[in-house]
Amino acid sequence: MATSGATTNGADDGQVTGQQWYWTALSAMASYIDAGSIVAIAAGLALWADYLSLSTATIGLLGAFGPNAMGAALGAVIGGRLGDKLGRKYIYQYDLLLYAFGTLWMVFAFNTPMLFIGTFLVGVAVGADVPTSLALVGELAPSKARGKLMGLTQVAWSLGPIITLVLALVLAPYGLLGIRIIFAHLFVVAMVTWYLRQGLTESATWTAARNASGSEERDLLAAGRLRNLFSGYTLKAMVFTAVVYTFWNLAAGTYGFFLPYFLRELGASGQAGSVALQCLWFTTTLVFVVLVFMRFGDGRYRRLIWGVGSACQIFAFLIFVFYPLDGPQGASIAASIANVVLFGIGAAIAGEAHYKVWSQEVFPTMLRTTAQGITFAFARFCLGIWSFLVPVIAAAGFSTVALILVIFLSISGVVGFLFMPNTAGKSLEELEAENYGGGPRPAVAESGA
Repeated sequence: MATSGATTNGADDGQVTGQQWYWTALSAMASYIDAGSIVAIAAGLALWADYLSLSTATIGLLGAFGPNAMGAALGAVIGGRLGDKLGRKYIYQYDLLLYAFGTLWMVFAFNTPMLFIGTFLVGVAVGADVPTSLALVGELAPSKARGKLMGLTQVAWSLGPIITLVLALVLAPYGLLGIRIIFAHLFVVAMVTWYLRQGLTESATWTAARNASGSEERDLLAAGRLRNLFSGYTLKAMVFTAVVYTFWNLAAGTYGFFLPYFLRELGASGQAGSVALQCLWFTTTLVFVVLVFMRFGDGRYRRLIWGVGSACQIFAFLIFVFYPLDGPQGASIAASIANVVLFGIGAAIAGEAHYKVWSQEVFPTMLRTTAQGITFAFARFCLGIWSFLVPVIAAAGFSTVALILVIFLSISGVVGFLFMPNTAGKSLEELEAENYGGGPRPAVAESGA
């Protein structure tokens, strides 16, 4: 196994080496366990509630403190900051041990405190792993294949829920034992990934930036001082990525966590149908990430695919405004299928994948994981608050929830389209020199793809 990191951001021709694919795959497992954990908790929520006699308020708190919201937010802030100060390797080498420890609490939980501890630990570990793992991918990727490699993390983000959902369906006859087995599978995945990650070394880009701190020009920013997050280009970049990702995540998080509940409670589908629709969503996203985002996300078509994807997502929930899930049975099933497919397409080409790429391109190396950790945490924190309101709003009619999600997705889509940075195909060193060095300092919003 290789014992040295990638020395540059890759060749200008965008060719990806086998080593870069392999390292990206190991880093992408952060997305697998992130999405897989959220779906696993959602799949077992009703069973845990029956087993432990959980109140509605307790269920809400459980969701808020887990990987879907507050737990991940705390982990992202801590892990992101430490990733810049101590290095990417320091975090991604150990956070999976915390994740594995948390899943064991879920596997053997026999009371409410154990369930909360496990959920919280899983959330913190996921939050810490995401920004550092994504930074590693961005820093080892070729300049013209950054989106392609980042797209692989989205493939993992889709595979985690698909495998978890299939396991939930197969193990459904075993009740709560089935959910424990699902978390045992996540424990095994985490430990295998942790073992394989031992062969990875520190990001060469981060190491070079740390060693360059002797330069007076770089010292002000490369030292990673927190005050530099809130001024100049860095502040504009944080606002841009936070707005785009937060409003998209409010819709996607609601969809991922509450869709099974809505489908069952409103009578649009049974358990098997609910699982099938969720698998269709993640499968559609996976296919379009591979066929569209990974193929065209590194060149002049970024703005085009973002616009098309945003339109698909907005239209997906407009369907529920006019044909709500609590409408006639036939109409609700047809509307659900159309919504799932359109949102799956949109999420692939105008969602988290772009946020991941932009977060590597618009921040300086020594503040990259700190800034991304903050924006990721902000989005998850907002989702946690919003999740408390969703059941109440849905009680008044699901079309109201759908309309609000349309507004969220419209904000994300418009901001992303109008203020998209002109970063495609440029090396991280070139972008950092343009935005933070002595050269020209373009605003976050630029023309071009």
